[in-house]
Amino acid sequence: MKKSDDSEKLGRRELFRRGALAGVAAGLLPFTGGGVPKAEARATTVKRYVPLGRTGLNISDISFGSSRLDAGEEHLVLEALDRGINYFDTAESYRGGDSEITIGNALRGKRDKVFIASKTHTSSTETRDSMMRSLEASLKRLQTDYVDVYFTHAVNDVGRLENPEWHAFVEDARRQGKIRFSGLSGHAGRLIQCLDYALDRDMVDVILVAYNFGQDPKFYERFTQGFDFIARQPDLPRVLQKAKTKNVGVIAMKTLMGARLNDMRPFEKDGATYAQAAFRWVLANPDVHALIISMTDSPGLREYLGASGWTTAARGDFELLKGYARMNGASYCRHACNDCESACPYGVPIADVLRTRMYARDYQDEKLARSEYAALGDGAAACLTCTTQACAGSCTYGLPVEKLTGPTHRMLT
Repeated sequence: MKKSDDSEKLGRRELFRRGALAGVAAGLLPFTGGGVPKAEARATTVKRYVPLGRTGLNISDISFGSSRLDAGEEHLVLEALDRGINYFDTAESYRGGDSEITIGNALRGKRDKVFIASKTHTSSTETRDSMMRSLEASLKRLQTDYVDVYFTHAVNDVGRLENPEWHAFVEDARRQGKIRFSGLSGHAGRLIQCLDYALDRDMVDVILVAYNFGQDPKFYERFTQGFDFIARQPDLPRVLQKAKTKNVGVIAMKTLMGARLNDMRPFEKDGATYAQAAFRWVLANPDVHALIISMTDSPGLREYLGASGWTTAARGDFELLKGYARMNGASYCRHACNDCESACPYGVPIADVLRTRMYARDYQDEKLARSEYAALGDGAAACLTCTTQACAGSCTYGLPVEKLTGPTHRMLT
């Protein structure tokens, strides 16, 4: 599509700063969709189950994420089950293992009614024996003989996928009946590269990927008059389509674009909420099978299930999403964008550091933030003594990276 003369003269970053958020505020295009769901009619149970690609697992379209599930919260897992959720996503690292323990306690004796997925961090040099020990430890905490899907977790480096030990481990674990299907999860730098690598080699049965309206070029096209450079992941929809074509299951996470839910409460009406609008945007994509969302309390669980069963957006959704993008778009790090990757001469994983900052500031979950930050090794330690500020201006969206990474290190160590 031909760009205006101004857009040809301005660089990507400067044009974004001058025009994108103004376009959001203007609300140039109307939105059409289904009617707004009234509060009294809103679903509080799962209304749709979807076959997860080649796995054949028929999972709830809105499923249970447990990265913030603490010990003693079995009641929340059981309520989710009672409301029809049958897919429970966890990981060995969540809450230091407490998440798996809580799910195991809650679902004991109900294993035939649910699907359980867990994850492990793998390195480019890790051995199959080490991976098997991690899996067996998870099975013990979950009180089960097998998991339905086992993911290599938070992949941001193709080198981790090239490790032949992962493939040997998957074959061994399947043969022993300890896993049914393998997967890849990712939400940080080099996401597209990793997904392409895995899909082109038919390495996985399921992908769990960060995807929200703020990463979708189609969302911005509604109010930028066709400019296609605002969403810095134009390849993400392509990769999701490739996965669907290959019959690989696609589950979305990070669907709320930072989860600053309270920002939108004054603008919600007729029983429709920002979270539901964000979920409907994701579930309206035919290349996405389902989504997971961290369940932290009963009201949130009921609110989230209000979007179950929808495969189109509702009237009013776009205005809510547009308003959220206007308020938070300039402060939200699109972690898988990774334009800033080469900016730091010391190799600080900027996108991952800012992701943990999101957990602390937006999610207000310092425990999760500290756990994820610890997994980054030195993290942003180099920023404390850096005098070059080479990362300044490196963010396409205008985030002041040089002012965020050092304070994040201090906050989370």
